[in-house]
Amino acid sequence: MRALKWIAGILGVVVLAAALVFFGNFFSKNSSNVATKSSTTKSANSSSKKGIQVTGKTDDSSYKTVIKDGKYLTSKARGITAGQESNNFNMVSFESGLLDFSKEHFNTSKYVFQEGQYLSATTATEWLDRKAADNPDGLNPEDNGKTDDSRAPFYLQTLEEQDFMTQDGNDLKLAGIVIGMAMNTQDVYQKEQWGANFTQDISKAERIAHGKEMAAEVVKRYRAMSGVGNDVPIYVAMYAQAPEDSLSGGNFYSWSVANSGDTLGNWTDLDRQTVVLPMQDGTTSESALNTSFKNFTDKLQGFFPNLSSITGQASYDGSNLKGLNVTVSTQFYSATEIESFANYIAETAPSYLPNGVPVQIRMEASTGMQAYIIKGANDSKYTVTILGSY
Repeated sequence: MRALKWIAGILGVVVLAAALVFFGNFFSKNSSNVATKSSTTKSANSSSKKGIQVTGKTDDSSYKTVIKDGKYLTSKARGITAGQESNNFNMVSFESGLLDFSKEHFNTSKYVFQEGQYLSATTATEWLDRKAADNPDGLNPEDNGKTDDSRAPFYLQTLEEQDFMTQDGNDLKLAGIVIGMAMNTQDVYQKEQWGANFTQDISKAERIAHGKEMAAEVVKRYRAMSGVGNDVPIYVAMYAQAPEDSLSGGNFYSWSVANSGDTLGNWTDLDRQTVVLPMQDGTTSESALNTSFKNFTDKLQGFFPNLSSITGQASYDGSNLKGLNVTVSTQFYSATEIESFANYIAETAPSYLPNGVPVQIRMEASTGMQAYIIKGANDSKYTVTILGSY
């Protein structure tokens, strides 16, 4: 009897030990698998956000752009100016016009766009300031101490760099640089700190001459920067700022390129201009567009008489109209009024505004933009977007 109990006890111990070994191995094995899987996922997610990547694009008119460590690679020196920029139209037309210029020289299907990475904010600030004992790199002339029209003005207002890359697998290589240089046609200054503003006109000849000298120096300095090879083309596009009180931005007027080395080639003139609509009485140039724009304005004001203003900016390359931007300022507050008027604009615009070019119409109030009405160069109908709130 005792023997049977003893044998049963031994069998129980053996079964228990076997069970412990089995379940111990099971949990150890599966625990190891779970840990390995979790570690692998974390590593993959981390690596996907590291390094340089390239975005996609919606159409052939835009560039792929650069992302670094999961974030858009922003410009190091964007928006830095020699003084306060009071005409916002200048900055908008300068930046958009520079990108249009770049597209003429760097095909959107071949190159990747990268915001300027070689000119730092500190360096840009130094270059845009006056040359002085404590700032030998200043591109604007030394202060001669005068406070009348014989003073040395600030000629250079803004610098902007755009980089263009070629892609080889996961690698990007610098293929070209475009530098925009915005030159003042007027310099606004104060004779004493916190005093009244005075305006000094800068002649076309002065602007062009000083711009060429500065452009040559800028190219030399870029060639000396780390990462800019001797054979990377450097384009320089010169822009004339519009006066402070202008209702439109300025225009690009010439460009040059240093394909290799630090010497620019011959300068090519550009015949770009922006015309403000409606034109002043007595203006004869572009009268057909001005007349049709006035008729468009009359039609809208007849439909909704409580409009503040309707203005337009027509962009020309030589005698060719390249595009039209229209701003309609309203006093509407009703959502139904906004929607009705935006749809009316979209129905009316094809009869008065030009075909074959892109047209953008902004409907604005004191509270901000209310609607956006656009058409492409090849479109016959306008698309309406109402910017409501929830």
